[in-house]
Amino acid sequence: MTDIIPEFSRLVPIARLGSAVFRQQIKATQSEREKLSRRFDLLALDLLTAAVELRRRGDEVIVLEATFEAEFVQSCAVTLEPVAGAVSDRFMLVYGPANAEQEIGSQRDDAAFEPLNGDVIDIGEAVAQELSLSLPAFPRHPDAKVDAETLVAASERPFISLARLKQREER
Repeated sequence: MTDIIPEFSRLVPIARLGSAVFRQQIKATQSEREKLSRRFDLLALDLLTAAVELRRRGDEVIVLEATFEAEFVQSCAVTLEPVAGAVSDRFMLVYGPANAEQEIGSQRDDAAFEPLNGDVIDIGEAVAQELSLSLPAFPRHPDAKVDAETLVAASERPFISLARLKQREER
């Protein structure tokens, strides 16, 4: 089995975490942003930065709190035109032994549980995953319009768009 290397990896050894809060600012390089763009089907990812804090809660539990900012370009779900977007968000993850998920998860309603695998936490991958959850699912260009007649026709003949596309290609 081969390990997949995340596009935006920032490993923090668990042994490095003591009683004090561990803080780190991270920023994706151009190469990392290009790879993340492909992963998330973006036209561009112009910026990805984060401020991450890790703190121990007992011997086996680690809490990650982070804020991140991203600037990106997606394809319009209607016209495929480029749509610029930006997101700024914060999130919390609770890391712990896999067998403690139910106990730890029930204590925190605002944080997702992640099992500890190995002796490091990849804070870059955590930020990348949260970015993917924050991206608009159906970005729309401000000029994109779908009229009621088109919607009715599409629902009556679901393959009409494909037929029109084929006609364009044949010309």
